[in-house]
Amino acid sequence: MVKVTAAEVNELRKKTGAGMMDCKKALVEAEGNMDKAIEVLRKKGQKIAEKRADRDSSEGAVIALVNDAANKGVIVSLNCETDFVAKNDSYVAMARKMAEVALNTSSKEEFLAADFEGMTVTEKLIEQTGVIGEKLEIGGFEILEAPFVGSYIHGNKIGALTGLSAAIDGAAEIAKSVSMQVASMGATTLSYKDFDPAFIASETEARIAVIEKENIELGRLGKTLKNVPEYISMAQLTPEVLAKAEEAAKAELKAEGKPEQIWDRILPGKMDRYISDNTTLDQEQCLLDQNFIMDDKQNVAEFVASKGDVSVVGFKRVSLA
Repeated sequence: MVKVTAAEVNELRKKTGAGMMDCKKALVEAEGNMDKAIEVLRKKGQKIAEKRADRDSSEGAVIALVNDAANKGVIVSLNCETDFVAKNDSYVAMARKMAEVALNTSSKEEFLAADFEGMTVTEKLIEQTGVIGEKLEIGGFEILEAPFVGSYIHGNKIGALTGLSAAIDGAAEIAKSVSMQVASMGATTLSYKDFDPAFIASETEARIAVIEKENIELGRLGKTLKNVPEYISMAQLTPEVLAKAEEAAKAELKAEGKPEQIWDRILPGKMDRYISDNTTLDQEQCLLDQNFIMDDKQNVAEFVASKGDVSVVGFKRVSLA
């Protein structure tokens, strides 16, 4: 049997991150050849990866990085099986190194094939599966390019990127604030203008049906019924619809005996309430139409507009949940 020195074991450990005993066994099997020992460990990782292929890898570390010079940001989620592994400093460090590699790629496929410490990212994942003993994979991968890109990370579990139309003074703080909104509220699109009409129609019917069903139970219990909206998106609130709603509001004020000379002071509030009640889909899924988490008296679009001649041109989000 080939004699393996402690220095050789330590060198292999530094190169692979494998445990001392695994490194020693690999070197013995490879008869002291370092490259062959690395291959032994890699094959061990492949076997473990095959056995754990069906395991759930819902834990991990999410890293968001920005390359200011390239006006580009990336989010990478390095997934594993347990929170115990995900919280390990060396694991988080590996995830960060992978995100740094990702900054120089343009797709997930290119990233997985990119060089990482002398092997591809895919090979590194397999190798580390053998080292750690858990299924490792890239769960999320997003790239965003814009004139200015900012990021936000929440507890290594959620990452967000926001692209702005210009790198104005204060752009970093604006992008960070909007990225916090993205991370917290989980918008799926930028604006209601992005929705397909067929989707809006289907969603309207479904939401109204849910509320009507809930109202049956509320009525049975003698509780206050929920308001059943006519619409759910600003895309449906045409000038004709809004004009009709205003006329209905005026009729309501007249029926209440409110003097006509004060209607102009009351109507704006009523119309704002009507629009709010009939744009629930936008408020839930459209970033620019959501109430801003730091000041719910304005939406995200209004917050950004108040900061100068700049707008949000895109966003990305990756979450372990």
